Amino acid sequence: MKLRTVFYKCVKKACNLIEKAFFYVKVQILFFLLAVEHFDFSTNGCPIVNVRKGRMSIGKKFRMNNSLWANTIGFATPCVLVADNANLIIGENVGISQTVLNATGADIVIGDNVLMGGGVKIYSTDFHSLDYSDRRDPLLDCSKRTALPIRIGNDVFIGAGSIILKGVSIGDRAVIGAGSVVAKNIPADEIWAGNPARFIKKVN
Repeated sequence: MKLRTVFYKCVKKACNLIEKAFFYVKVQILFFLLAVEHFDFSTNGCPIVNVRKGRMSIGKKFRMNNSLWANTIGFATPCVLVADNANLIIGENVGISQTVLNATGADIVIGDNVLMGGGVKIYSTDFHSLDYSDRRDPLLDCSKRTALPIRIGNDVFIGAGSIILKGVSIGDRAVIGAGSVVAKNIPADEIWAGNPARFIKKVN
């Protein structure tokens, strides 16, 4: 039994190394084809990446998990990185899991040493018009949507399942509780949580 366990662990480790190498090469090719500016990174699985009339830049020591097995927190989707008629700028030493960073129509800028829990979603657009009559026509609906830039400061932690909406600025070292919906600016060194997110306390 002991020998079988050792054999299983060795095979599992070898398979993991092969799989990580495969996805690393795959993401390198993807980034090259889409002209994504990047340095060293690590990845479990492959993200969805879209660059159209925009710029995507990723800093050093970028880490991402793209599947349920890579982070067993319960979000079984790959990371989605979008720069559509806008820029997506990611700083150094940033870690994301099953995260959506969708810069459509307005920039998203993320500072250094930012950590995002599983299933975080950041949108710089609301995707649809608030006028019901506009939404009846897909082309008009698309033309009437609004977009505002988002800035995430340095050393910010965003808890799992949180949603950051357009126009939001989050100050350095702020903490966003899991499952929060953030629709307004958050100062540095504060903890916010809830839907809508509210001030909880200062960071010690």
